[in-house]
Amino acid sequence: MKAYVLLLSTGLASSFQPVAVTPRSHIILAATRREILSTAASAALSPFAANAAPAIQDSLQIEEFLRTGVDPSGPMGVSAQAGKSRPVTGVVFRDGTDVLQGKGGDVSAELLVGSKANPTAVLVSFNAPYKLETGSVFDVECRDGKTGDGAFIAVTENTGGKSLEELPSSFFLGRLFDPTGRFSFYGPPTDVKVKKSTMVDDRRIIELSFSNLSQSTNAEIPRNAILVASIPKGTNNAVMLVASANAGRWRKGSDATARGIVDSFRAVPAPKTNLKLRVKDRSGGSALDF
Repeated sequence: MKAYVLLLSTGLASSFQPVAVTPRSHIILAATRREILSTAASAALSPFAANAAPAIQDSLQIEEFLRTGVDPSGPMGVSAQAGKSRPVTGVVFRDGTDVLQGKGGDVSAELLVGSKANPTAVLVSFNAPYKLETGSVFDVECRDGKTGDGAFIAVTENTGGKSLEELPSSFFLGRLFDPTGRFSFYGPPTDVKVKKSTMVDDRRIIELSFSNLSQSTNAEIPRNAILVASIPKGTNNAVMLVASANAGRWRKGSDATARGIVDSFRAVPAPKTNLKLRVKDRSGGSALDF
């Protein structure tokens, strides 16, 4: 299996795309984090270690995760969101629109892709058995607050005219594992591996695994995900839906739920109107996403 270390930053140019950075910095980040965790574990065993009670509690929480497959910290809870910036998913909303979820779990949103000078409106939709999140750190995301299972929308940088089949897997994963990406909310993920990459009709399907940090224990929690990408006709950006769960729950049936969510995903050009395409300002007027 081929492992990818994804090395992008968030510089915004004429559109809302990340800019590549040097590989060494990201490798150092991942390595440093492992060293810190290793050092912290050694210190906790020392008779001179301070704050032994929190260390014991962390150990109990890790054991609970390994036993049940659920992170006791309640991933991405309200307290964990405090003071954090919204992850960069590449999602830009059309002004005058909102993300909607019906009683049956159908989710829909209207996005803008392309560039500020030449935007294109795209309608995205999918069905998920999870609640639509509306907090300040979310774009289009549904999540189970107890288990951390969830699904979210992301948009890639410009494809340069290449087809889905021509693009490497790392092109799609870059948006997710960038230092400001959705899966980097608590720190850079490690052990990113692409397990399978296939084309199904006109959609790219990628299955992957990785490890990310628990918000309370700083333990690296293994996670599985499946990604579907589609390039709406007349555009040069791939719109993605990513469904994921921790590895324990994935083996116990969450993989089937994730595949069902991915199968329901659609991204198509919005109907043409005479209305000007404007970006929805989500910053209180200080800046725009686009």
